[in-house]
This record gives sequence, C-alpha cells and structure tokens, in this order.
Amino acid sequence: MATLTHAAMDPSSLAPPQQGGLLRSVGLALVAHALLIAALTWGVNWKSQETPAVEAEIWSSVRQQAAPRAVEPPAVQPEPEPPKPEPKVEPPPTPPAPPKAAPPPDTSVRDAQIALEREKQERERKERERDLAERREQQKKAAADKQRQEDLAEAKREAQQKAEAQKKLEAQKKAEAQKKAEAEERKAAEAADAKRKQQQAAAKAADEKAAEARRQENIRRMQGMAGASGGPTATGSALQSAGPSASYGARVAARVRPNIVFPDSVQGNPSAEVEVRSAPDGTIVGKRLVKSSGNKAWDDAVLRAIDKTETMPRDTDGRVPALMTISFRPKE
Repeated sequence: MATLTHAAMDPSSLAPPQQGGLLRSVGLALVAHALLIAALTWGVNWKSQETPAVEAEIWSSVRQQAAPRAVEPPAVQPEPEPPKPEPKVEPPPTPPAPPKAAPPPDTSVRDAQIALEREKQERERKERERDLAERREQQKKAAADKQRQEDLAEAKREAQQKAEAQKKLEAQKKAEAQKKAEAEERKAAEAADAKRKQQQAAAKAADEKAAEARRQENIRRMQGMAGASGGPTATGSALQSAGPSASYGARVAARVRPNIVFPDSVQGNPSAEVEVRSAPDGTIVGKRLVKSSGNKAWDDAVLRAIDKTETMPRDTDGRVPALMTISFRPKE
C-alpha cells in the first residue's frame, strides 16, 4: 500500500477554479442595456400617445460565480504506527478571488421613470380636479334647480292661499250684506207693524174717547141734577167731588216740609212715596213707606217729618182725605 504524505499534495488543487467567458459576459451586458434603452424609448413614445405606463425592474446582467467549498482530504486507513516524522506546517489555502463589482445603474433610466411617474401623477391630479369641478358644478346646478322649483311651489301656494282668502272674504261680505238686508227688512217690517199697531191703538183710543164723551154727555143729560157742586168745566157725574182738590198737595207739602231735617247731599232727585192715613179731624193715625227713594237717610227723614207734623191740613171743602199717598223729593 502506498503511503500518502503531505509532500505529495498539490497546493494548486485547493485554489478556486479560474472563471472563464469574460468577453461573453460583457457582450451579454451590452446587448441587455441596448434592449433596455430601446424599450424605454418605445415606452416614452407610447406614453406620449396617452397609453398606460410601463414599469420595469432592472437587474444586473453580469454573471457571477460563487467560490468553491474547501475539500477535505480523504480519510487515511490506520496503519501500523511508523516512526512519527516531524510535523510540517501546511501553508494556508489561497483565498478566492473577489467577485467583480456590478456596473453602476444607469441614472438616466431612473430619471425617465421619475419624470413619467410625475407626469402620470400630474395628469391624474388634473383629472381629479376636473372631475371635482364638474361635480361641484352639477351640485350647484341641481341646488339652483331645486331652489327654483321650491320658489315656484311657494309662489303657487301663496297665490292659492290668497285666492282662497279672497274667495272667503267675498263670501263673508256677501253673507254680511245678505244678513244686513234681512235685518233691514225685518226692522222695516217691525217698524211698519209698530206703526200699524200705533195707528190702531190711536184709532181705538179716539173711538173710546169719543164713546166716553158721548156716554158722559148722555149721563149729564139724563141726570139733570141741579144740585151738583161741580164747576162749569167739571166732567164728573157725582153730586160732590170725593178726592182732594188740586191745591191740597201744596198745602200738605207746606205743612210737612219744614219738619224734614236732612243735612246730607243727595245725588240726583230721588222720590220717596209715603202712604198716610188720617182721622176726619186731620190727625195722622198711620204711615207706611210705599216706594223707597234708594237713599235710606232720606226715607227716614221723611217719616220723622210726618211724625212731627201730627195733623194734616183741611182741604177747600173742609174735609181731610182718610188715605193719601204723598211723594217727597229733596230738591223740591
């Protein structure tokens, strides 16, 4: 069996393999950039024709390979222990070559994308503003139409109410005029009826007066009493008058009034009527208030004055009426 020693190992076997195809990679990268620029140019022209925007993501087209993993040496079968040689220090493995840096991205493409995005946003903003303005204009127009319809409806309602009020007023005036005419007709009828009744009453009174005059004339003619005591103008039929004379009331007032003591003032001129009963010689035997004047003080003063008078004066025929009603007023 062959013995594997550290000296037989090739250090170059542990190094990463060399990368090939550099020119191929560079060519592919240039082709990709040319296609990308052509696509962007076509996209810009397409955008100018108001077509949807195209978004592209740029990835590096340079191929890169990873470094090889470290290969462990194969396991060595145990053999009889030979004499241990001196240990040798194994050189460290050669580090892999660093990968090539990717070329910097093309800033013109990003600027074009930003410009396109800004143009798109500006166009969308203008469209939104135009739509908002149109909606506001439509709302304003709708509100104006609604207000105009409400004004027309209100004017129509007011005109209808005014017409109904005018119609009601005319009906009320007509009813009042009819009622007034009926009242005037009724009043005229009542006045005519009252006038007719008055005329009938006057005619009846005139007839009764004429009949009474004829009756009295017949009575005087039939009686032919030579001993009658009445004057030439007397209209009675008795031999002697039974009532007091016309001047007897003044005599009674002259007898009673000085005995009235009433210092108070009276509103108006009320009348107190007193019924007086007298004996044949004129002595007052009784009194009674028939009608009050409404002033109790005046009524009491009149009654006290009659008590102080005690006797009534005699009439022109020398007699005193047994029963008489005397009226007393404070201002007479």
